[in-house]
Amino acid sequence: MKMTRLRLVFSTLQVVVSIFLLVSCCPASLAAGEFDPYTVLGVGKSATQAEVKKVYKKLAREWHPDKNKSPGAEDMFIKITKSYELLSNEEKRANYDRYGETAENQGYAQQQRQQFQHFHDSFYFDESFFHYQFNKGSKDFADTKYMLHFSQYMNDVVPDSFKKPYLIKITSDWCFSCIHIEPVWKEVVQELEALGMGIGVVDVGYERRLANHLGAHRTPSILGLINGKVTFFHYAVVREHLRQFVENLLPARLVEKVTDQNYMQFLNSWHEENKPHVLLFDQVPVVPLLYKLTAFAYKDYVRFGYVDQGLVETEALLQQYKINTYAPTMLLFKESTDKPVDIIQARGMKKQIIDEFVSNNKFLLVPRLVNQKLFEELCPVKQFHRRRKYCVLLVTSGEDSFTNGNEEFLSFAASNTKEIFRFAYVYQKQQQALCDVLLKDKESVPSQVLILERRNTAGKVSYKAVPGGWNGSEEEKFQLQEQLELLQKDPAFLTSVAVLPELNNEFASMFLLQWIYAAYDYVSQIGDDLLHNNWREMMPLLSLIFSALFILFGTVVIQAFSDSSDEKQTKPKTKEGPQNNSENGSPNANTSSRAPKKSFVEVTELTDITYTSNLVRLRPGHMNVVLVLTDAAKNALLSKFAKEVYSFTGSLTLHFSFLNLDKHKEWMESLLEFAQDAVQIDSDEDDSQHKADYTGYVLALNGHKKYLCLFKPVYTGEDLHMDSSSSSRASSSSRDEAATRKKTASSSLQIHHKLDRLGLWMERLLEGTLPRYYIPSWPGLDKITTSK
Repeated sequence: MKMTRLRLVFSTLQVVVSIFLLVSCCPASLAAGEFDPYTVLGVGKSATQAEVKKVYKKLAREWHPDKNKSPGAEDMFIKITKSYELLSNEEKRANYDRYGETAENQGYAQQQRQQFQHFHDSFYFDESFFHYQFNKGSKDFADTKYMLHFSQYMNDVVPDSFKKPYLIKITSDWCFSCIHIEPVWKEVVQELEALGMGIGVVDVGYERRLANHLGAHRTPSILGLINGKVTFFHYAVVREHLRQFVENLLPARLVEKVTDQNYMQFLNSWHEENKPHVLLFDQVPVVPLLYKLTAFAYKDYVRFGYVDQGLVETEALLQQYKINTYAPTMLLFKESTDKPVDIIQARGMKKQIIDEFVSNNKFLLVPRLVNQKLFEELCPVKQFHRRRKYCVLLVTSGEDSFTNGNEEFLSFAASNTKEIFRFAYVYQKQQQALCDVLLKDKESVPSQVLILERRNTAGKVSYKAVPGGWNGSEEEKFQLQEQLELLQKDPAFLTSVAVLPELNNEFASMFLLQWIYAAYDYVSQIGDDLLHNNWREMMPLLSLIFSALFILFGTVVIQAFSDSSDEKQTKPKTKEGPQNNSENGSPNANTSSRAPKKSFVEVTELTDITYTSNLVRLRPGHMNVVLVLTDAAKNALLSKFAKEVYSFTGSLTLHFSFLNLDKHKEWMESLLEFAQDAVQIDSDEDDSQHKADYTGYVLALNGHKKYLCLFKPVYTGEDLHMDSSSSSRASSSSRDEAATRKKTASSSLQIHHKLDRLGLWMERLLEGTLPRYYIPSWPGLDKITTSK
């Protein structure tokens, strides 16, 4: 009876919840159904921004009221415009796809969700009944303000992480553990955001692609992003650990500790670093996180130093600059180290005050143009007449003889009060390409002042050189002042036009040092991941490392075994080395692509029995190397043939045979009749009176593709050396007799020298560089039959 009542109550509760959900969702659905941007534009929900834009332009031209005079053209054009505005905005499009919200029903739909959330919170569900907790109010704080989308992360957050680090939380609607870290997360976010830290939240339920891109595979997860690099937080989620995690994200060399001993060295480094220097005075021994974040944001412009007022080593520094020890103080120095150009002092130092203080003084009075980025920021492109900026540029050198002129130019710039003029200097040797363009029509002068204005981002400038060069005299200062006054009255005063090349990066030599620092940070991150057993994020890297080690180990093992087998083969051959070289005459006779498997060469005779298996039905890719011999030369040629081809017996595609001319001469002549090109080679060398001698010929027969390669004995000049030398000494010998002797010598070549070049020929055979003689078909079986 009790179970029946419980079931009835539970069923009634389900009906009530379903009816309320249906009633609360229907108005929003109806409101969304009145206007569907996908239907208006005629695109699908998977359409890209480029496709949406293309369709919008086409429909806008078609339904524009000025071109389309139909009654409903204006209303249709308004719908097309609203649809494009909705679908071209990633955030609005995501809200529409998720909730069906448009500009008209967005407030109503949000009100409905809030009412449902209030309805959801009004019911109390016992955990023992449903066996889990509901994530109450998990999205009331962070999800709406700090929610990140994939495109927003790639286009905005990643580039911005080079100026400020980000703290990102990975969560989801059904992340029950996220409830426990929510109070700490709120407190830390409110504190760090005020210091200049970036905050982000990724909902895995809606941004699975972004979560996978970050490498976050569980919720909740907290990670840091700086300089485009992601680092995971592995400790307990408490305020102190999160603050320490943020400080560990920042580079360790952002703020330098300054005392009485090194403050002059720190301030005088403005010339090498080409940056203003800021001294931060405070009473805490550790550099506050606010100063570190500020130093990271302006690391490309300003050098920061920190002075601990509680140390004895800083008393002289405090007295020299008359620092009030009861409040934090910031001093900013430029070219002069005796007196700061600006100072702020406040008990509650706020980020907005520091940003304004540093951003207004992030350039020296006369900075040196060391890269293109500095040139573009110092001399912006002309936009409007009232916002023009002119760059007064001194082309000089860093040698001691130019020091006086450079100091006088700095003095002139310090006395200038016009904001439209920016002063800079450049070393001619470091920026030779730039100076060649600006000084191409000028005679060589020690220093030169030019006034220029950038016209576009492609490098086009209008400029004018101040006549007479620059030495820093009073007359030259007066002349430069007149030129600047004329320019303010008439902007057309700059008569010359040029296209400037991109400036050289003079600090590029520091790339190696930056690479070492980046490698150190990367190794530290790997060690941290291994220490905390973050195996899922480390799996790709570990797989790469073990694959490389496996390949390296396998290569070493294979090389070791191949070396040992080579040594075993070369040891017995070293004893016969001189004899083989004298007999073979082939330096490459012992080379092959694979080591021989046997200590002998298996040579079969090509007869009517072995004809089909060794030639006609030879497997594709296999070749039969056939030696042509006679009974008289059989023993000598087979012995020589075995020595020459032994190193090639390791190949699985080569077979070795011999053909007896005394038995099968008719088959040989029939084969060469098909290969007329091979026979034509010997036609010029043999007389009609001499009978063709095929002894010592070698045929490489490819039974499948029906072609052959031919080896013919070649005279090496070894045995007839004495004859030729004696004939040269005989004064009665004539040219015709010498030719006859040469022809007789080649025909009567000794048997053991006929295969001297066979080793080289075999190498060319394996390389595939020998000429091939194709035949229509192999000679018939009757040609190979032994004549009786």
